[in-house]
Amino acid sequence: MSVNFNVLGLIFASLHDSSLREMTELRTMGSVPFGGRYRLIDFPLSNFVNSGISEVGVITKHNYGSLLDHIGSGRDWDLARKRGGIHILPPYSRTDNREGMYTSRLDTLKNVWSYADHSKAKYVILSNANFVATIDFDPILEQHISTGSDITLVYGTGYYEKEKRTHPAKNTVLEFDNEKYFVSAMVDPDFSGECKIWLETMIVSKNVLSNIVSSASSSGIYSFTKSILQTSGHVYKIMGYEHKDVFMRIDSMQSFYKANMALLDADTRNALFPKGRPVFTKVGDNAPVHYGIDAKVKNSLIADGCIIEGTVENSILFRGVRVAKGAVVKNCVLMQGTIVGADSDINAMITDKNVEVQENAVHTCSVQHPLFIGKGGKA
Repeated sequence: MSVNFNVLGLIFASLHDSSLREMTELRTMGSVPFGGRYRLIDFPLSNFVNSGISEVGVITKHNYGSLLDHIGSGRDWDLARKRGGIHILPPYSRTDNREGMYTSRLDTLKNVWSYADHSKAKYVILSNANFVATIDFDPILEQHISTGSDITLVYGTGYYEKEKRTHPAKNTVLEFDNEKYFVSAMVDPDFSGECKIWLETMIVSKNVLSNIVSSASSSGIYSFTKSILQTSGHVYKIMGYEHKDVFMRIDSMQSFYKANMALLDADTRNALFPKGRPVFTKVGDNAPVHYGIDAKVKNSLIADGCIIEGTVENSILFRGVRVAKGAVVKNCVLMQGTIVGADSDINAMITDKNVEVQENAVHTCSVQHPLFIGKGGKA
């Protein structure tokens, strides 16, 4: 694979932590487990690596210990390099911010711009950790360069439904003309229907981004969506690029559960894990799954290191999960180290790491409102 030294990748690992508070109290959004063996940050990292981008900065905010442990030197993504490689960018305190650290995209870039400014890359790709998608940046970059764009916004076509939200995450709906030129951006618009949803991923020419960050610093603006797209969109040449494959936005426990369960569909798995574009993650040296003589498993994803002696249906089990004899697990997402006691019966449950479901326990919940048990808890 050729390496593209003209592109710098930046990942916002913590920008939407507040939308998934149950799982980000002790970790960042980027290190939230997903799909049996992955973390959310594995997808943007793999997208960069598979597109030949070898210089990547991961911007953190707080609770990033598990993220550091997961990424390490970047070797599992072939990012342990002398030139470029991966860099963890911790938060920087700001005297003009009452919370002491950044709160938005532009505020974040102000804090880490010294790192980006030292890069010799001509283009910057900005990506979030709250979208699950497999994106090839090569054709997007080709369009960006050939059209002379200042900014190229990556979007997906999907069904948007206006609803009452109890979390601060916002959906941005984009509008382009027939030539893919940007027209407008709407945040949580008051309508429902098929539309162009911004995947919060974009390519920006570095000199343009430098001017935006510098202007934001002097004028005190913080929001890229409100201050650039909605207010100053006409100043820049902004175009769109449609990502036509599967994408999932993680902005609530319901969407997290739904995204995990969607992996049980073969077409969805094939779209997210296409041949030739692997999703890399930290390698775990675990033994193969052990199935007991009475084990029954149907339509489930079982990670290595699991011990199954009971029944598992329509579920995702992470590494090291144990399901005891007589236990029944249906429609669940069980994270690493979860133990399901003998003769228990659970349905529509999400467990964080090292949860214990006690013997003979019964928890039959609704798939519309799955029960979440926090790290190290008992049920």
